[in-house]
Amino acid sequence: MTKLRKIPQRMCVGCREMKGKRELLRVVRTPEGLIDFDPTGKKAGRGAYICPQVVCLNSAIKGKRLQKALEHDIPPEIIDILREKLPDAASSMTADEV
Repeated sequence: MTKLRKIPQRMCVGCREMKGKRELLRVVRTPEGLIDFDPTGKKAGRGAYICPQVVCLNSAIKGKRLQKALEHDIPPEIIDILREKLPDAASSMTADEV
């Protein structure tokens, strides 16, 4: 009999749904206080997770949930990096969005 491995679950700060850790994008606040995108999910520091969807990213930014989760202001460069990582970003972005 094979043993099933437990899949780590994390909550998206945008939609607040629990999903598998590998399905989500991670933003980390390092011990030095820097905010960075973490593609590996293994950097040291406080992390916040977001679904790879524009709707989740926009609601996390608009409601300042990403900022609250990391207890630090989010630089615009990190938001731009997250937008680039979203598969549906090009099709649903408008110039008026935050």
